[in-house]
Amino acid sequence: MTPAQAPVQPPVNGAGATAAESRALIAAYYDAFNRGDSAAMLALVHDDLEHHVNEGEIRRGKDRFAAFGAHMAASYRETLTDIVVLTSEDGTRAAAEFVVNGEYLRTDPGLPEARGQRYVLPAGAFFALRDGRIARVTTYYNLADWMRQVS
Repeated sequence: MTPAQAPVQPPVNGAGATAAESRALIAAYYDAFNRGDSAAMLALVHDDLEHHVNEGEIRRGKDRFAAFGAHMAASYRETLTDIVVLTSEDGTRAAAEFVVNGEYLRTDPGLPEARGQRYVLPAGAFFALRDGRIARVTTYYNLADWMRQVS
């Protein structure tokens, strides 16, 4: 099994964060997202972050996450609402459910042409937390639903 095929093991939270601290970390991450504050988002993720995107490959490292964020900001304008955050008792994992309210600004390769289409899409994310930062984020949404909305 190659490293890319190996199952992702949840990291152990070396900082001993509580569930409440982990909830606050995820809330701060989404607050920064909604403000469009990529620097604040980057400050909340671990240097060796694993970013698992819906229908895509795993991006490893803070630099690749930053590049993805810059691409997303250029192509989409999104705000998340109805955010609910859940955490494990030991603070090492979290999950969030939310609604993405977006506008498609610039055509992404392989996707429909962007014409300022608006969309509303339920989504969710799963997190692994380590050392007081986000070590893994896995995002899920219904791509077929999004395609119907922007086509």
